[in-house]
Amino acid sequence: MDRWFWWLTKEIFKMKNLNRLLFVLIIFVAIVLRFYQLGGVPPSPDWDEAALGWTSYSIIETGKDEYGKSFPVILRSFDDYKPALYIYLVAPFIKFLGLNLVSVRLPAAIFGVLAVSATFYLVRELFEKFKYRDHLSLLSSFLLAISPWHLQFSRIAFEAQVGLSLNILSILFFLKGLKNRFYLLPAVLFAALSIYVYQSEKVYLPILFAVLGLIYLKDILKLPKVWILGMIAFGIILTIPMIYGLYSDRNALLRAKGVSVFSDQTQFLKRSAVKLSQDYLENDRLGLILDNRRVDYMRAVVGGYISHFSLNWLFTTGDIERHHAPGMGLMYLWELPFLLIGFYILFFSRHSLKTRLTIFAILLISPIPASITTGVPHAIRNMNFLPVVQVLSGLGIIESILFLKRYKNTFMKTSVIVLGLAFLIFNFVYFLNQYFVQQNYFYSQSWQYGYKEAVDYIKPIEKNYKKIIVSNDRPLDQSYMFFLFYLKYSPKDYLSEGGTVSGGFREDHKFGKYEFREISWDSEEAGNLYVGRPSDFPQFLGSMKQINYLNGEPAILIVGK
Repeated sequence: MDRWFWWLTKEIFKMKNLNRLLFVLIIFVAIVLRFYQLGGVPPSPDWDEAALGWTSYSIIETGKDEYGKSFPVILRSFDDYKPALYIYLVAPFIKFLGLNLVSVRLPAAIFGVLAVSATFYLVRELFEKFKYRDHLSLLSSFLLAISPWHLQFSRIAFEAQVGLSLNILSILFFLKGLKNRFYLLPAVLFAALSIYVYQSEKVYLPILFAVLGLIYLKDILKLPKVWILGMIAFGIILTIPMIYGLYSDRNALLRAKGVSVFSDQTQFLKRSAVKLSQDYLENDRLGLILDNRRVDYMRAVVGGYISHFSLNWLFTTGDIERHHAPGMGLMYLWELPFLLIGFYILFFSRHSLKTRLTIFAILLISPIPASITTGVPHAIRNMNFLPVVQVLSGLGIIESILFLKRYKNTFMKTSVIVLGLAFLIFNFVYFLNQYFVQQNYFYSQSWQYGYKEAVDYIKPIEKNYKKIIVSNDRPLDQSYMFFLFYLKYSPKDYLSEGGTVSGGFREDHKFGKYEFREISWDSEEAGNLYVGRPSDFPQFLGSMKQINYLNGEPAILIVGK
């Protein structure tokens, strides 16, 4: 049994044609996991997905966003200013497939598969002289293909995953460009595009490529100086529209400021004032030095940075419900020992120093953008941990196999292999069940479920009412965007009616006969249709239609008056 297993393993990886077949199978797995029930799991769009979809639809129809701005580079969505590239990526799908959830999520799914493929080639480039390069390349891409973290954001219209894919491609072509300078063109192009798709890349990429420039300085200096200057100029030209957008609109950095730890000065000032008063009373000189808001800010940033290395967060809890499957962290439990082994092996191995520094640079730089924000650790803002954690896990798996191969006790080796594979399969099947089956049941409220069902009920009867009043109180805040999305409301009509004036979370909106505001039942007029939370209506009042979350709890009531 033991000899047969190792002979088979050896023969498999000696066969180049089979390596190609394994690569194709990995891509097939990545496609199936990302496209299966794409429009049904998660069960509905969140407000960002709905906004991206309808805004893209508006760009197609009018060339303007909901605020009337033509072809924006920075998207003002709910007054959350962010790079606009995703709306242009989704536009062709909406044009040919219509405005629906599948169209909105397709770019994320496609780029998710692209990331799996790019990871294979990136690992081959990084570990060019490694004896088990093919093994590691296949393992890394396979681990990314089935990664709970990567899958979560490959199946929803979250721009960070597209940014991650572009980052992987930019690093890959940068490394290839050191051997063939013409590959630097796509490297610069992908890096520049990445800053047009997600906020964190504006911080992450400049730091990363500055460090990579130091690591590969000797190789860069071997390139023609004209070519180096040309690539720098090319990158600057590509980023000019973004730079102009940031500095021409004083609100363009509003989102970055809003989530920054430095924005909550009241909290830090209050805490430091209390501490300083106590230090004065106790004549604590060290306290007088350390207890101030600057030190508190530093602690917050360092704490936020370190939090992204929390094993509890990575493997068991995750953060908010929209960022992970129920009962799961961001990675499989069986990856933990291999991740630690891989980290140890890479740190102390004889792999190329440049390779090791590159991987550790990506790993250590990734949390920096998230560390200066609130709500950490944050799975989206730190997505650039991928695929490094898969590479480290792959190294750990290879080293574990080599160790077992040297181990002489056949029974023990076989037992470890069988038990390990059993746990791996169980953990994977458990994740599939939690994601594709249980997620909709447990997390439908977090995914703002119920708007499609409400619109489907209202649309045939809307002509019978003077107005349709929809609550915009939590959890129905930003309800106007869901109605624009599901009604496929004409962007031309919406803009002619005034469009969106402000996207604040408590702002009132209206279009056609629809109004989105707080419902005060006792003072509401007769002849209108009301759509709101159960708490918006008297308990004794019956509803025309009750829409439940998928766990059976009431979500939306539709009531006529």
